[in-house]
Amino acid sequence: MNRPTFLHKGEPARLFPVLADSSKEGRALSIFLACFAHVPEFGRALMTSLGQRTGTRTRFRVFTEVEFAGNGGKNNRPDGILIVENGRSSWSALIEAKIGNAELTTEQLSAYCEIAKANGIDTIITISNQFAPLPTHHPLKLPASVRKKVEIFHWSWMYLLTQASLLIENEEIADDTQRVILQEFIRFLSHESTGAKSFTSMPAEWPEIAAKIHAGGAVKQSAEEVKDVVGAWHQELRDLSLILTRQLKTEVKVRIPRKHAADPQLRLKEDVATLCRENRLEACFQIPAAAAPLDLVADVKARSITTSMRLRAPEDKKSTKARLSWLLRQIGKAELPATHIRLYWPGRGGATQYALDALRENADIALPDRKEIAPHTFEIIHVCDLGARFTQRKNFISDLESAVPAFYEQIGQYLKAWQPSAPRMPEDRASKKDVEPAVIAEEMAADIAEGQSAGE
Repeated sequence: MNRPTFLHKGEPARLFPVLADSSKEGRALSIFLACFAHVPEFGRALMTSLGQRTGTRTRFRVFTEVEFAGNGGKNNRPDGILIVENGRSSWSALIEAKIGNAELTTEQLSAYCEIAKANGIDTIITISNQFAPLPTHHPLKLPASVRKKVEIFHWSWMYLLTQASLLIENEEIADDTQRVILQEFIRFLSHESTGAKSFTSMPAEWPEIAAKIHAGGAVKQSAEEVKDVVGAWHQELRDLSLILTRQLKTEVKVRIPRKHAADPQLRLKEDVATLCRENRLEACFQIPAAAAPLDLVADVKARSITTSMRLRAPEDKKSTKARLSWLLRQIGKAELPATHIRLYWPGRGGATQYALDALRENADIALPDRKEIAPHTFEIIHVCDLGARFTQRKNFISDLESAVPAFYEQIGQYLKAWQPSAPRMPEDRASKKDVEPAVIAEEMAADIAEGQSAGE
């Protein structure tokens, strides 16, 4: 593989790199980039996440241990470079990778931005165990001066593992050899010795902030520790979406408003405001083909995690009892303690709520005083009271990652959205099929004339 002219030094990324035992980052990155280049479907899927178009003729060139002339010395040497060639056009990215507990730094990225700008490189891609809601966001709070120099993207190791797993599970790798290569990459990255990790702990500030809110105290929106907590929440949501993706074998996404996708700092600011004003952290997951989005609330004051889904009540069933029976049949024999059904009523009546077990014993408790009204929406809610575990950095994460999949497994996957029935032909159509067309036309003309006469 020919080295690009702007590189002073660089080795082609290899599937079996010969490196020191201490070079975990170099080994992981080399194997990843080699898989990226030699399994085209994998490379194309990852490029799509960056908004880059690729095709069957796209060529990937990947190098590690790169050096640029006059780059400021060994300390400012990026870990790798990716070059994407489409005919005569090309696109390139510097790669900086961290693994284990190592984290990216703003100073290092700022130096790499200068290198990229000086050598005509389009972007920087960082890879670490830190999580970002979207590849276009970044786990670091990068100043505008850095972002203006060059575009910066981010992948977590768990994101790369998830994308590879989806391709295998969905049988999207046609070539047998390439499929084996990607399966070995999954096996490698899944092993604890590699250093790839999930998000496992809230920041050090979490216990104090959570305890203060629970005790009725107020936290300031301008406080850096509050921003760190919300930033950690965003990372955990991304990790949780990847966990669900691997479990369900389909891509689960955190639903992010368009304005937040375009401006991560606005998302952070508004979620900080929600935490300070309402004492809660919120999220919504979009699960393909599910009956509804899955909503998640971490109530800091109540020390509880709430998962829920909303369904529109079936309009072809007129009574409350019939609509409620439709819902209860879907839930079946789900055994999830502290599950409730909330019924939303027309007008200003608000909502009523009952425990699922109570409704199973006697659905009549939900019937309204006025028989002519019926609920227009149902919300199925599960509340997990964590108590003191809520303020514990690791237990909060582990309980969260247990509660959300459990709710979907017990209830969410069985829910079906109501849809109106298809229009039906009149029952007497069969008796008219032998009538002469002229007779039918004469009857239609008479009906039209009668209508016009009535209008006059």
